[in-house]
Amino acid sequence: MPHLLKIEPLTQAAFAPFGTVIEADPAFMRLINGGSTERFHALAQVDVTGEGGRAVINIFRGQPRSFPYSLMMMERHPSGSQSFSPIGGGPWLAVVAPDDGGKPGFPRVFLATGHQGVNYGPNVWHHPLMAVGAVSDFLVVDREGPGNNLVEVFYDEPFIIPNPV
Repeated sequence: MPHLLKIEPLTQAAFAPFGTVIEADPAFMRLINGGSTERFHALAQVDVTGEGGRAVINIFRGQPRSFPYSLMMMERHPSGSQSFSPIGGGPWLAVVAPDDGGKPGFPRVFLATGHQGVNYGPNVWHHPLMAVGAVSDFLVVDREGPGNNLVEVFYDEPFIIPNPV
């Protein structure tokens, strides 16, 4: 029988075991450019490992998911972090899971506002991009380089994500 998942608001404290929430936090703000620009400094770190690995910046265009959604798989990137920051302003879901002996454990679902991004740490189980309601563009920073930086695992039974809106 499928497990119905609870959708949580995305907060730094709740998301900390999986990575960093990227948002305009006043604690990290400093004025630059003669005071005309607020810089929210060092909100997350790009982490790439392995010879020949480098950080790249991409735009991903995600199609909206249909809900309720049957969550069957998770992925992780052993050689680098991966950040997702929406550039269209719409809500989206960040789905993560703790590691359970080399496979993803029980998933958690976070509802992110259109002003919140995340930086998944290296080797953190997460679901691919989950746009909500409309086609959505995301600025994605991750690793490019030699080696296999993608592991996908499928659950034996689905988890159900209810409609977040």
